[in-house]
Amino acid sequence: MKAANLLRATALGILLAAPARVAEAQTEIGAQLDLFSSYVWRGVTLTNKPVAQPDLWVSFPAGNASITAGGWANLDLGKYDDPDDDISESGGLSAFNFAEFNPYAEVSFGAGKATLTGGIVGYIYPNDLTDDSNGGYNSDINTWELYGKAGFDVPLAPELSIYYDIDKVKGAYFEGAVSHSVPLGESRTLDLGGVVGLNVGQGIGSDESFNFSDDGLTHLDFSAGIPLTAGVFSITPVLHFQISADDQAKFTSPTNESDVKLWGGVSIGWSNAVEEEEEAEAEE
Repeated sequence: MKAANLLRATALGILLAAPARVAEAQTEIGAQLDLFSSYVWRGVTLTNKPVAQPDLWVSFPAGNASITAGGWANLDLGKYDDPDDDISESGGLSAFNFAEFNPYAEVSFGAGKATLTGGIVGYIYPNDLTDDSNGGYNSDINTWELYGKAGFDVPLAPELSIYYDIDKVKGAYFEGAVSHSVPLGESRTLDLGGVVGLNVGQGIGSDESFNFSDDGLTHLDFSAGIPLTAGVFSITPVLHFQISADDQAKFTSPTNESDVKLWGGVSIGWSNAVEEEEEAEAEE
């Protein structure tokens, strides 16, 4: 699952930062579709060919907090079944394969300059793979994680996150992130981001299931995106450059590995919370 959803974070920020309007607001909904050249999760390549990743969520105020529930999915767009060249979550069963589903629920609330979030996310792999399949994930490794996040409204917008697998892997993963927007003229920005991952207990020796090879630094991810708008939609081309530390994060194909990775794509999103905020600003 994607570690961060910029559209959803923007909408939640509006709900938390504008308490006078929250009281009037009803249920907020949002959707996003990511089209990427590959699927990289916590630095590990799960599909090294094009993927589509839809996300649908609903959020509503509850006192001073915001409760969100949603579902995110990964679709392998091609029949990626070359054992030498293709990494595929779906095992290369078919094109446009529904390879992963992540239901999630979380609650967020403000505390001074911080936004605190706690939630749960599931990792569901619906394909019925056999020994003849080209790798891939099936229901045998379905699992759940609890997570907590703390984001701060200070320069570089630092965010600290911890995920703990409570089912199969039973280990922790920590992530730190920063971001900064650089103005490009009067109406455009270049959004820069940096992420560092740290594994504590999700390695090969932790259980029958694992996400990484060893405890310690997993990867560094640097990203750059330019948010654009087209009517009611946000469109953000984004590029990622990764420096890999863990052995699992270094694979770029079944037979090749590298200390660096480069991938990118475009995110297309919509949220009626963002729309309502823009309409309110226009009326003032």
